[in-house]
Amino acid sequence: MVHRSVETASREELRTHQTERLQETVRNAYESVPFYREKFEEMGLTPDDIERIDDVQKLPFTTKEDFRDNYPTEMFAVDMDDVVRIHASSGTTGKPKIVSYTQDDLDVWSDAIARCLVAAGLDSDDVVQNAYGYGLFTGGLGLHQGVEELGATVIPIGGGQTQRQVEMLEDLESDALACTPSYALYLAETAAEMGVDIRDLPLRLVIFGAEPCTEPMREEIEERLGVTGVDIYGLSEIVGPGVSVECLEQDGLHVWEDRFYPEVVDPQTGEPVEEGEEGELVLTTLSKDALPVLRYRTGDLTTLNYDTCDCGRTAVRMDNITGRADDLLIVRGVNVYPSEIESVVLEFDEVAPHYRIDLRRDDNLDTLELTVELEEGFDGSTDDVREKILNRLSNVLSFTPDELTLVESGGIARTEVGKVQRVYDHRGQ
Repeated sequence: MVHRSVETASREELRTHQTERLQETVRNAYESVPFYREKFEEMGLTPDDIERIDDVQKLPFTTKEDFRDNYPTEMFAVDMDDVVRIHASSGTTGKPKIVSYTQDDLDVWSDAIARCLVAAGLDSDDVVQNAYGYGLFTGGLGLHQGVEELGATVIPIGGGQTQRQVEMLEDLESDALACTPSYALYLAETAAEMGVDIRDLPLRLVIFGAEPCTEPMREEIEERLGVTGVDIYGLSEIVGPGVSVECLEQDGLHVWEDRFYPEVVDPQTGEPVEEGEEGELVLTTLSKDALPVLRYRTGDLTTLNYDTCDCGRTAVRMDNITGRADDLLIVRGVNVYPSEIESVVLEFDEVAPHYRIDLRRDDNLDTLELTVELEEGFDGSTDDVREKILNRLSNVLSFTPDELTLVESGGIARTEVGKVQRVYDHRGQ
C-alpha cells in the first residue's frame, strides 16, 4: 500500500510527481494507441510538448463515444497477451465500453481501493460484506481485491439475496457493507420485515457508490442502518471504484491525484472553470499501462477543493456528484437535475427515500410526472404533503411537476441488483 506521505504531500511535491507520470502516460498513449496518435497529429502535438502537469490542458479530450467507436480493443496500449483481466461498463445503448488491465494495473487499482478503505476508517481487523455485483461490472471485484490488499476479511456475497445478506450481517458480524445507496435502504426495509433491526448489529459503516447520493439520502442511510455512510467514486474507463472516497470528515471525496489527475471544465465549452466552480469532471490516468486515458469527460458534475482536509490529507477533494451533464432535464424551458428534485423531496419526514420521474410528450409539449412514496405508517393528509412538496419545489428550483402522485409505502418498485432507475423517458415512444 502507498504510505500516507503521498496523501499528505505538498502541492509542489505532488505536481512534480504528477508531471513525471503524465509524461510517461502521454508517451505510452502516443506510441501504442493509434487513436491518440492520430489525435496528436491532427493537433500538431507531440509528447515532447508536455513539459509540466499544467500542459494536460493541451491534450485532446476522450469521450465515451471514442470507446464505442474503437470497440472492442482499439483503445488498448498492450497486446492481449499482456492483459490479465477485462471489464466492461454498463450502458443503455450501443456496445459497452471494454476496459483492460495488466497485472501492474490491478496492483495500482487494489492499492487505490485499499487507500479508500483506510480513509473510510477500516483496517485489517475488519470484516467487509461486499454487495456489489461481480462479473464484468468493476464494483464487485474491485472492492474485493481492495479489501484483500488491506488485509481485511471480505465476504463476496455480491448483489441480491437480500434476506441472506441480512443473515450474514447478523451471523458474521460484518463491520462494513459495500453497496449502492438505494440497495442499503432496500436492505434495511427487508431486515425490518424479517424482524431484524440493523441498528442493533455491529455494522458501523456503509461504503456506497455507483449511484449519485444526495445529503438527504445519506442521512436516511445513516439513520435507518445506524451507520456512518461514506461515498466512493470511480468509473470503469478510468479504473473502476477507487478514484476517490470520503474520509470520516465527510467533507468531499479525496481524489488519489498521484494516480488520477482531475480537472473541472465547462460542460458546454470544455474550458476550465475557476477553482470551486461547478462543472464537468475530467480525469486523466497517470498509472495505467493497458489503457491510458487522456482527459476523459466523465459527464459528472462536481467542484474541486484544494484546501487541506481536517483529516490531514492534502489530496484534492471533489464534491459529491450533483448530477450528470447528460442527465439534465429540460421541461418547457426549465432546467432541473433529478438529484435536485430528490434533495427537495427528501426534506420531508412524511416521505420515504423512493421516487420516480416520468417524462412524456403531450401535443408537442414535454411533461414531467413525479411519483413519491410516503413513509411507512403515514396517516396524515396527503393533500397537505402534496402542497408542501409543490411549494418547496417551486421556491427552491422554480419548478413544479405537471403531476405529483403520492403512493403508499412500498408503492415504488425496488432494485436488488444493479443501479436504481429513477427517470423513465417515454417521449420517444
